[in-house]
Amino acid sequence: MLVLRREEVERLLDVDELLERLERAFVELSAGRASVPPRVAAFAPGGLLGAMPGYVDGVLAAKLVALFPDHEPSHQALIAVFDAETGTPLAVMDGTHITAVRTGASSAVATRALAREDARVLAVLGAGVQGHSHLDAVRRVRRFEEVRVASRTFSQAKVLAEETGAVAVESFEQAVLGADVVCCCTHSSEPVLRREWLSRGTHVTSVGAALDGPELDPDTVRAGLLCVESRVAFSPPPAGSFELQGLDPEQAVELGEVLAGTRPGRADDAQITIYKSMGHAVEDAAAAALVLSSAGS
Repeated sequence: MLVLRREEVERLLDVDELLERLERAFVELSAGRASVPPRVAAFAPGGLLGAMPGYVDGVLAAKLVALFPDHEPSHQALIAVFDAETGTPLAVMDGTHITAVRTGASSAVATRALAREDARVLAVLGAGVQGHSHLDAVRRVRRFEEVRVASRTFSQAKVLAEETGAVAVESFEQAVLGADVVCCCTHSSEPVLRREWLSRGTHVTSVGAALDGPELDPDTVRAGLLCVESRVAFSPPPAGSFELQGLDPEQAVELGEVLAGTRPGRADDAQITIYKSMGHAVEDAAAAALVLSSAGS
């Protein structure tokens, strides 16, 4: 059985190829050709340990992910890959880097599908691991002329901005006003933006999944086309999202449906689009399979 450390996973995981594999995985998921039970978790005093098994497109894998908000990194994980025909364990690999990269890459897939073609201003809220991941991945799918970073701690925003060639701003509002794409990448348990800050035609991504509250305000969630990885996101946490509780799942489209053309995506340039991500096992499976195939090549 192959064991891959983080350094090896970082070397083997190609983000551009991952974008294409994620698109296929999302389509397979929405077409009903994947097998993914809802995420379960065991709670500890400082966080939780989640289990995310899944089968998609010939890949059988399972991730164990620890989410401890007061620890850095907050997400730490292992991924195991099995032979889908025999059940034989094939590999165990670091899942911390995969979790970071596949989350930003999934947001990039959603951005490519839903953001306006002429989007030129990107705002990233949050200067941690996911802020960095989104700055890398989302800029691969649109030609942004201005990139802003904001954090609750300005010094952290400044460090990330200097590392990535972005501009640090002092408030979330300043980052969002006039932005065409907004990526919310925080651990906040209360909304980090307001609907009135959003311009017509903005695309919003939210990947925050705090244990005790929502990253998006209700008006933003209802502002336009709502897109999710899976309608399981409407279930109670930890499988689902705080933001989506009490809403009708049929009011949302799945990303795989938009990619396959079975449900409509953006209607026009004025429509606001919202991608609420909870993280999904098919994303981990797609990324782990890519790492494993690269290791064998």
